[in-house]
Amino acid sequence: MSKKMNLGGFLTGATIGAGLAFLFAPNTGAKTRRDLKRMMDDMLAKINEVDIDEVKTELETKLAHIKAELETLDSEKVSKMAKKKAKELQEKADELVAYAVKKGTPALERAANVVREQVTLVAEEVIDRLNKEGK
Repeated sequence: MSKKMNLGGFLTGATIGAGLAFLFAPNTGAKTRRDLKRMMDDMLAKINEVDIDEVKTELETKLAHIKAELETLDSEKVSKMAKKKAKELQEKADELVAYAVKKGTPALERAANVVREQVTLVAEEVIDRLNKEGK
């Protein structure tokens, strides 16, 4: 288990580094969402290496919910609904971080924090765009 966790930590660290690279690079909303979805897919693949079944299942479920919510957020036409979805996404991302802190390793916590930061950026971007369109 220790070797798998060390490898998982290394891979998670690499994912975090890649996430930070695009975090500071200016991208369009669609590209940021696409990159975030790709990062979440990578994180799901890395979670498969974790031996603790409960943690694996819970993280997969939370990431799947965030990913599904993120996909519907992009297609929202009504500002009120989009704002509600954005808030729900941020709450789910907060839950993911809290769960990673409670059950995971520091590497899982860092990866979950990167996901939370990206979800927040995407949600704010969509809300800003809708506010500009509504004016």
